[in-house]
Amino acid sequence: MQADFWYDKWSSNEIGFDQNQPNPLLVAQWPALNLQPGAKVFVPLCGKSIDMVWLLQQGFQVVGNELSEEAIQRFFQSLEIEPNITQVGDFTLYQTTMVRIYVGDFFALKDTHLGLVDATYDRASLVALPAEMRIDYAQHLQTITNRATQLLITFDYDQSQQAGPPFAIPAAEIETHYGSENQLKQLASMPVKGGLKGGCEALEQVWLVAAENSVVQKD
Repeated sequence: MQADFWYDKWSSNEIGFDQNQPNPLLVAQWPALNLQPGAKVFVPLCGKSIDMVWLLQQGFQVVGNELSEEAIQRFFQSLEIEPNITQVGDFTLYQTTMVRIYVGDFFALKDTHLGLVDATYDRASLVALPAEMRIDYAQHLQTITNRATQLLITFDYDQSQQAGPPFAIPAAEIETHYGSENQLKQLASMPVKGGLKGGCEALEQVWLVAAENSVVQKD
């Protein structure tokens, strides 16, 4: 998956992965993370996701990363906010009081860019990457966030029926990426209404990924 793929998607407005409303699974399952207002949430490959607006409205700080600068410009335009724009190494940093977004290569991010992260929200990042990139992505994500508790939203479907993205991420793969050092808990699983991309039957699933010494909400 080359960078040009995502640049072309944004420039041609082919952004079906974007949403007009906060993801219902985010809204329903976020309390499982037990975060206090003011906590910092990292959103990788964030685009101009309205989910970040919802997180801000709940009183959380948001730090994001995105390859497409156009996507981030659109995000701040939608908020009618003029961000402060600076250059931080290889990244262009867009920031306001409660949100910071680093425009650039995810794999160039370091923990020093993010600071202390209380949680990660991944709705459109892992599922956007082909299989050969997902192992490196998951390892790097845990490194730069110090294995912060994660709310992870995925799709499960017959990959032979449709090409990604979004790609199918079965439970066994989530175990491979995150199971060795974390507790994994599937919080919800629901059929995609109308099918994925208008046809392929699929399940949208939400997982809680928490370091083994973390305290997470029990049933």
